[in-house]
Amino acid sequence: MSGLVIRQSGPADGSALTALYPAAFPEENLLCVVAALLEPGQPALSLVAVRDGAVAGHVIFTACEIEGSDDGDNKIALLAPLAVAPAHQWKGIGRALVEAGMERLRDTQIAVVCVLGDPGYYGRLGFAPETAIAPPYPLPAAWRDAWQSRTLIDKAQAPRGRLLVPFPWQDPALWGP
Repeated sequence: MSGLVIRQSGPADGSALTALYPAAFPEENLLCVVAALLEPGQPALSLVAVRDGAVAGHVIFTACEIEGSDDGDNKIALLAPLAVAPAHQWKGIGRALVEAGMERLRDTQIAVVCVLGDPGYYGRLGFAPETAIAPPYPLPAAWRDAWQSRTLIDKAQAPRGRLLVPFPWQDPALWGP
């Protein structure tokens, strides 16, 4: 993609992200979750897509665990949120952010990435319905197909169980209508 730079986000991106999320999701208020995930010490990978010097998109991948896992390794991540400025949507920026994040996660031995999102969109990015890993909270029946995953490491022993999420994702309202 010509002129697109994907890099790790930083404090200087704060005002751009504050403008991006209400524009991309006018019906939702994700700014509190985004701010909490970007706090120092959170197990999150945050990437921005920059075009012509302006932030055009943003994604966060949060390292999680599986309930009852003995090894304590973070071999699973949650992709959310993913936002692209309306003027830049349908130009491959979301895909570029996801793929850049997946490559970085692969390097850290993350085996699986889960997402709660539109199956039509995420299916085009290689995600498929997830049945072995349960979301942290029950999902409405209409959302069941929206719980998806993508395996990153060939022949990885896929984890099974309930996803344990860090504090910013522990609000049940984030997992239902």
